[in-house]
Amino acid sequence: MPVNDLIATPLLPEGYFVPKSRTVHPSTRMRELLKSEPYLFGPGVYDATGAQLVMYYGFKAVYFSGYSFAMGHVGSTDMDLYSSTEISDAARRVCSGLRKFQLTMAVGEPDKNIAPKHLDIPPVIADMDTGYGNIFNVARTTELYVQAGVAAAHIEDQVAPKRCGHIGGKALVPANEMVGKLRMARAVADDQGNKDFVLIARTDGLSAVDAPESSRGLTLAVERGLRYLDTGAPDLLWCEFPTSDREPVEKFSTEIRKRFPKANFAFNWSSSFKWFNDTNPLKFSELGEMGYKFIFITLGAQHAMGHGLSVLLQAMKDKQEQGYIELQRKEWANGADFPTKSHHFFSGVPYHHQVGKQYDAARLGKEFMEELPETKVV
Repeated sequence: MPVNDLIATPLLPEGYFVPKSRTVHPSTRMRELLKSEPYLFGPGVYDATGAQLVMYYGFKAVYFSGYSFAMGHVGSTDMDLYSSTEISDAARRVCSGLRKFQLTMAVGEPDKNIAPKHLDIPPVIADMDTGYGNIFNVARTTELYVQAGVAAAHIEDQVAPKRCGHIGGKALVPANEMVGKLRMARAVADDQGNKDFVLIARTDGLSAVDAPESSRGLTLAVERGLRYLDTGAPDLLWCEFPTSDREPVEKFSTEIRKRFPKANFAFNWSSSFKWFNDTNPLKFSELGEMGYKFIFITLGAQHAMGHGLSVLLQAMKDKQEQGYIELQRKEWANGADFPTKSHHFFSGVPYHHQVGKQYDAARLGKEFMEELPETKVV
């Protein structure tokens, strides 16, 4: 990163810097990226560590998934089994963790010749489900998200308790009820001083089995989408598709743009679809050309964690300690880039020693770092 794009901060020792983008509000940054990028992609995560890995590898957005949160923090499925305060507090920890991670990476680890890494903080887009109640529940949740530093959120038009868009039996609230929720979310964000807050309206009309309207399928989804855009409240429109088929995806954006030529969309490149069986899977670049400007994989981190931990557990069950040693060999192989191989480095121990010394914290500083052989400890 060019030196003129860096700034000093009192949260770093003298001579260390962070990107100027640290001072840009996440919502503002997301709007800038939506305009400048062919599409904005956000891997789906459910905790701060996952979000920090997304940031480490240079992705420009983080998607905070409700389904992943339900699995990772509640141990259950996506059927409205957590509250607004639970998920908003988790989102707050993710946003806070990203700001802290920028500082720890900006220090690096000088004693081990790990150079500073200057990372932009990706905006966090969070799941708001149905808003967890009526318009006043939406108001409270929006307020919590804005105060947490969340850049954007999406609200869906299912009845409560809702369910994952790929679980059968979905039903919709009346369109005017959803419109009220969108208007309230926008009003609260504006009142909180964040007029750049990005609002995403989601409709499950395409595969709902029950709705006040007589129409169903794509016709209902388009009708709902147009109603929501008519309010001027949402910045992006998301239709939840039941499969990875191309035709509905193309037709939805085409129909919406007949009335709103500049409409932009969000697309769930869903973990529920077996993309590996698709002979011609939708590419991110193709979606961007159709106007799907924000693309995300809801449960990417959950599946990666499930796979990686299962591999380790299977290996340890079969080979005991040798199973874990195999993991370490992969982490520490020459040329491998797994920043979590040293949990001390990834979590910011070098940063804490340096800044702790600067602020006269007890027992922090280079003199308190044990001199142990690198061949023996991380």
